[in-house]
Formats: sequence, C-alpha cells, structure tokens
Amino acid sequence: MPPLILASASPRRQQLLARIGVTADAIVPADIDETPIKAELPRVYARRMAAQKAQVVASQHPDSAVLSGDTVVAVGRRILPKAESEAEARMCLELVSGRRHMVLSAVTLMLPDGRSLHRLSESAVIFKRLHADEVDAYIASGEWQGKAGGYAIQGSAEALIRSMAGSYSGIMGLPLYETRSMLVTAGLLSPAA
Repeated sequence: MPPLILASASPRRQQLLARIGVTADAIVPADIDETPIKAELPRVYARRMAAQKAQVVASQHPDSAVLSGDTVVAVGRRILPKAESEAEARMCLELVSGRRHMVLSAVTLMLPDGRSLHRLSESAVIFKRLHADEVDAYIASGEWQGKAGGYAIQGSAEALIRSMAGSYSGIMGLPLYETRSMLVTAGLLSPAA
C-alpha cells in the first residue's frame, strides 16, 4: 500500500480524517495560485483547486497516494474569499446573512498508478438574519481568519445557522462520506473500517 500524503496544512482536515481512522503518512501543503478564473463557476473552481493541489504534490511524490481538498463558499455564482481581514469577513457575513448559500467541498485522490478519483459535496446553509452586534461579536472572536466565506461552522457561527442540508464534515472542509468512499475504492481503507 502506498504512503498517503495529505496535500493540506489544515489541522481541521487532519482531525476529520482521524474520524474515519485515517492518519496521513505525511502532510505536504500544495502551494498554488488560488485565484478564480474570470467568470469561473464555484463548482468548477472547487474541483479545479482540489485537482491542482493533488497534481502539484503528486508530481513531487510519485510513489505516494495524494489526497487533497478544497472548500468554496458561494452566494449564487459569486465565490466568497477565504477571509484574511476583518473587512473581508464582515463583507462575507453581510452577504450570507439571512440567505441561502452553498458550500462546495471538492476532494481529489491521486494514485501512484496514474489514476485519480474526484468527488464533490454540495451543502446548503442558511444563516439567520445577522444583527450588527452579532457580526461584531463574531469578528471579535477571530474564528473567521482564513476561513472560506468568513466563518467556521464548528465554532460559534454554528449557533447563528438556521438550517443546513448536506455534509457537516464537508462544510468543515473535508466531506467524510466522499473521502471514505474514494479511499475504499482505491484499496487504501478497508470497507469494514
């Protein structure tokens, strides 16, 4: 069985993998340009990011299986950024306040024999209509930093979400049903695990 490399520095993805009994043999973050192509649709972008991350790391480690993921928060056709500033986080929260948005979590598994498997999890999330003081409090928490769409569902934002349909783990950053399915199909995880 080839070693498994997780092409992500996200501690959250490592924790999610552990939930299905998988520990990566190595963590090798992919350094790629994550700028969306003009008019690129969110689903296409999520799939492209996951595939590119896997390809970059697989080219450096051809004898390993490489697992990568990318999570995109989208309001309609608009891809929300991974919030790096309070202003970005505030803009994201104002966009999702009281309305439905999609969380698209793409996963790619590249194998040493050249095969690659791809899956996409789609989840719908609706925040309550956020009051200014709720936005201020969430910004002050710092949980938004580096998070797609400016929030982390596994933190205090969870109490502001009115409804969710789809994959909770996908919204966190790695859809476990799809990931487990790929690992089993590739023979890297026992179906009994």
